[in-house]
Amino acid sequence: MTRPRDGRRPDASDASHGREQEGGQQTVGMQIYSASNAVRARQVAGDVVAVGLVVVFVALGLAVAAFVGGLAELGRQIEEAGAGFQGTMDDASLVLGGIPLLGGAASAPFDGAAGAGQTLVDAGRQQQDDVGRAALVAGLLVGGLPSIVVLWAWLRGRVAFVRRASSVRGLLALPGGEDLLALRALTGRDARAALAVSPDPVASWRAGDPAVVRRLADVALREAGVARPR
Repeated sequence: MTRPRDGRRPDASDASHGREQEGGQQTVGMQIYSASNAVRARQVAGDVVAVGLVVVFVALGLAVAAFVGGLAELGRQIEEAGAGFQGTMDDASLVLGGIPLLGGAASAPFDGAAGAGQTLVDAGRQQQDDVGRAALVAGLLVGGLPSIVVLWAWLRGRVAFVRRASSVRGLLALPGGEDLLALRALTGRDARAALAVSPDPVASWRAGDPAVVRRLADVALREAGVARPR
């Protein structure tokens, strides 16, 4: 086990110096799943649940959007009725406009009625546009927003695991890495696991007991879901 000449325990600055000594050539691959079978099973189950929830929410969003979008049929009917009425009034105005002397006066009411038909056409189109926007918003609220929340929660946990595993694997590959991992185990959340290694793990670590240091490093590896290379 490598020890600094001045007797100091390795710390983060030593780890950084170790990286520099290797010329930046050291690379640590990404670990997506835990080395522990039980933890890996929970991670895979979490992936399946996350994907399932997203599929359900997207399906619900599409269904809601389709339901709300169906209300646009009323707008289409209004548009078609207005267009038909406008066409009829235009035809009548054209016919009556051909009557000598009385054509202009006779066709004027029908021209006005044709304008009312155009108003109906515009109203029908506006109603369809409004329903289309409402369908989009409803679909996003029902399907998009919950999906984003699920993906954010899933991705947050997965990124945290990957970063933790990568950090631990990087420490293990450094000179004095086991000492650093042992220190990590001593300062970690699972104090009982450290105490199970030795009645006084801190004193053993300070004394540089190889067996205790290795077992403490194994505790840190296990907490991070990383397997020791064989």
